[in-house]
Amino acid sequence: MSGALLEDSILEGLDDEQRAVARTLTGPLCVLAGAGTGKTRAITHRIAYGVRTGVYKPQQVLAVTFTARAAAEMRTRLRDLGAGGVQARTFHAAALRQLQYFWPQAVGGPLPALVDHKAQLIAESARRLRVSTDRAAIRDVAAEIEWAKVSMLTPDAYTVAAAGRAEPAGMDLTTVSRIFSAYEDLKLDRNLIDFEDVLLSTVAILEDDEKIAATVRAQYRHFVVDEYQDVSPLQQRLLDLWLGERRELCVVGDASQTIYSFTGASSRHLLDFTKRYEGAQVVKLVRDYRSTPQVVRAANTLLAARSTQTDRTAAGSTTWSAPLELIAQQPAGPEPVFTECSDDEAEATECARRIAVLLDQGVKASEIAILYRTNGQSEAYEQALASAGIGYQLRGGERFFQRREVRDALLQLRAAARTPGDDDVPQQVRDVLASLGYTSVAPQNSGAVREKWESLAALVSLADELARVRGADALTLQLFVAELEERAAAQHAPTLQGVTLASLHSAKGLEWDAVFLVGMSEGLMPISFADTQEAVDEERRLLYVGITRARTHLAMSWSTSRSPGGRANRKPSRFLDALRPAGSGQASFRQPRVRAARKSGGPITCRVCKRPLLTGSERKIGRCNDCPVSYEEETFEALRSWRLAEAREKDVPAFVVFTDATLVAIAEARPESLEQLGELAGIGSAKLERYGEAVLEIISDNA
Repeated sequence: MSGALLEDSILEGLDDEQRAVARTLTGPLCVLAGAGTGKTRAITHRIAYGVRTGVYKPQQVLAVTFTARAAAEMRTRLRDLGAGGVQARTFHAAALRQLQYFWPQAVGGPLPALVDHKAQLIAESARRLRVSTDRAAIRDVAAEIEWAKVSMLTPDAYTVAAAGRAEPAGMDLTTVSRIFSAYEDLKLDRNLIDFEDVLLSTVAILEDDEKIAATVRAQYRHFVVDEYQDVSPLQQRLLDLWLGERRELCVVGDASQTIYSFTGASSRHLLDFTKRYEGAQVVKLVRDYRSTPQVVRAANTLLAARSTQTDRTAAGSTTWSAPLELIAQQPAGPEPVFTECSDDEAEATECARRIAVLLDQGVKASEIAILYRTNGQSEAYEQALASAGIGYQLRGGERFFQRREVRDALLQLRAAARTPGDDDVPQQVRDVLASLGYTSVAPQNSGAVREKWESLAALVSLADELARVRGADALTLQLFVAELEERAAAQHAPTLQGVTLASLHSAKGLEWDAVFLVGMSEGLMPISFADTQEAVDEERRLLYVGITRARTHLAMSWSTSRSPGGRANRKPSRFLDALRPAGSGQASFRQPRVRAARKSGGPITCRVCKRPLLTGSERKIGRCNDCPVSYEEETFEALRSWRLAEAREKDVPAFVVFTDATLVAIAEARPESLEQLGELAGIGSAKLERYGEAVLEIISDNA
């Protein structure tokens, strides 16, 4: 292939800065990449371009990132670009592979077993020292031990180095050091290693055995490190040993997305890269292809405000660096929405209402996320979504490939791949999964049946996507099964339907059409224990990460009280001061809409027994769940049949048309006009216009 054709095939579609990254194939390269600027695209095309031009041998390139999901995505992209032989792994996966290979000759005997979870060993270590702990304390101590080990600290050195850090679980540093020491002894006695030991042992072998180090350096000659702002001292030490005296290193990162300092990550390595590697080239990626100008402006404003505002903590900071200013490339969209609510339940209900509106407008549930600061905040939103009949997935729950229906599906697909079949792989997948309960239309009920269908539907969607990306003619069922097996090993789950509930930390690296940032009040954002300037800076970066997850719709909300009727002593986050519309006051923020409460001026009561309604589902249907129903079964079934037909015609889940609770409310209220129908909860103006006449006709026909 000629040089011009080669450049067209690999570099086509890259902007000038991305193209500069892709064409810089040798020497140290630092890519400062803002959120949504296409950094993964740039570095995968760089690797593919190096392979296609002969500068790189695929087997001699090691691309390192921080999550198994990101590594799997990188491998998929490289394979699609014709560079499938390149190794793309996490630091731990790459080190573990080397450790398994070199341990017998460097140490002797089989590699010790790997500890999946530290909790049991730490609990036993604490008991031996007669230190009382609970589950939360054990988690905190485990996190502290992990920080110490990635900082390359021994138990003896820990107490000095940790001076000034918050005491985990209220324990003094000496006690933590003793538990740390006992934990290490326990592992040694039982011939076990943990994940940090994988890195530490690999470092030790490479430092002690020059022959093994030379073997590794001969294997890998070119290195790419993604998310370089999150590198720990231990990971940097391992990277140095891989490199030796060479300079063939490309690092990619953004100091403004450093949100894991509590685990030992440091942006110092990224910020000091050009000092360490004199003559290193630097490329800045600032064109944001993900978000609308409105979202980008909010993100830029949040970071810029750090330079002009004084946070309510001690002055001075050593962790803040000048942020990249993103330039939006997408068309204009809606302005961010700011909402103050009376309490947490009202905030969750309002959030669910807004999501229902987006679903009605055609936004897919899988493209909507609710992000919060702490995992404990999720319950209110789970309940609100369930009451509204909106499906959701909790990020951090059961792993996709560990679900029974997914394991069964993989077995069935593996068996089907052994025999010749139709060339239409997506249809083959549908046929195989039909035996497990997959249908083209989602089931109307929620719970386990719906969750099982969502899992199978995700596999079907993945088959459709691969056929589109790789070409229907090139994709076989055997290749699809191989893709699933690789994804299962890397826990790289396909996209599931349902609104995503996730913490801000776990949302890193993901994106959605609509993002709801909830709990944006002082004490949660920034978190109450952020009592130093460095800690508040990290909270600001965490909110920046949350904002930049949104493509089009961005909503931020907070509540003035924790519980209904509670004291309204909460204040909105200080970070929102710079983000709210200029000159707007508190009254300009939209309050949650509760129609019945406005009419009566008091709590919503049951139409049957007149008691206050306590849950979202009760308020939606207008009566207590245990009060007798007052609708005709024929009317309700007629509404359900109509809803199913509408959902099939529009190819959307039935709850997007109307939830079951809304259908019950309609059947019981038996509205005779559009005005009466519009007064019911769950029926906004868009649904009234779209479905109102049809619903009234059904009510009239079943009178």
